[in-house]
Amino acid sequence: MKQSILIAGIAALSLAACQRQAEKTTEATPPAEVVQEPSAHPAATIPTPSNETAAPDFVAKAVAGDMFEVESSKIALKRATNATVKTFAQEMVTAHAKTTADLKKAIADSGQQILPPAALPSNLQGKIDDLNKVDAAGFDKKYMEDQIDGHQAALDLFQRYANDGDTAQIKAFAAATAPMIQDHLSRAKGVKEGLK
Repeated sequence: MKQSILIAGIAALSLAACQRQAEKTTEATPPAEVVQEPSAHPAATIPTPSNETAAPDFVAKAVAGDMFEVESSKIALKRATNATVKTFAQEMVTAHAKTTADLKKAIADSGQQILPPAALPSNLQGKIDDLNKVDAAGFDKKYMEDQIDGHQAALDLFQRYANDGDTAQIKAFAAATAPMIQDHLSRAKGVKEGLK
């Protein structure tokens, strides 16, 4: 009988030790998600955020970007003093109105019921408000800086969606439009350099 009690006691202690070891292993397991540090080329190295692969989110961001380009460029048509800046602004109004129309066609072709935003999000509206406050001497430079930032963000968005998007017709639109955005970005940088 003493031997049965001793065996049962050893078994209980062994089981308790195994259970404590399993708990320690579970606690020491690192989280599954690892955050990567951004690099100089975020579109190429950071995984696409899940919300940028969904058509409604891509459409909202793409249309907001177009609205910002058109609105800021309309302001530039009135306030810019440099002729090259004014020419660029007119081209942006025309090009980004067409981009929005092309995106709406891609949405219709996809059969999805996605409503583009009707107003700028607060962060882009804030940039418009800031642009309106810039004095005449600093306006052209500020407008071109905003164009560079806006086109870089749009290029990253379009390239990511072209690679990882969830809707074929909208992916094709993003892939076809990205080179135009790249051209606008390069030209914006050139115009800004010419202002020095």
